Amino acid sequence: MPSSLLPDPLKRRHLLAGELSPEKATELAQAYLAEARGVEAIAFFAKAGNTDGLHALCEGAVASGDVFLLREASTALREPIAAEAWSRIGDAAERAGLLEYAAEARRQHARHVERGTS
Repeated sequence: MPSSLLPDPLKRRHLLAGELSPEKATELAQAYLAEARGVEAIAFFAKAGNTDGLHALCEGAVASGDVFLLREASTALREPIAAEAWSRIGDAAERAGLLEYAAEARRQHARHVERGTS
């Protein structure tokens, strides 16, 4: 779906608030992903109940070092972020030059280790 066919912000809000089939919600999420708009895809994957899509977003966020995207997708899944994921995302963020994300990931990893949580 070309970006010109993606809903504008108001239409997106109405779609998310109203009735939307899981298939259509997943289709819209995939269209947002095709435009590198992962944050907007989260809401449609969540609306569809598509946990596979949300988990894939989490993995992509970890691989790219995108702490914000990981947090948002994990929140939509209602799953905590494991210490191991914080370690991996910190390494990826550092490699990508995302130094603020790398520092935050290191802080979160240290908290998990300190608390003994996985």
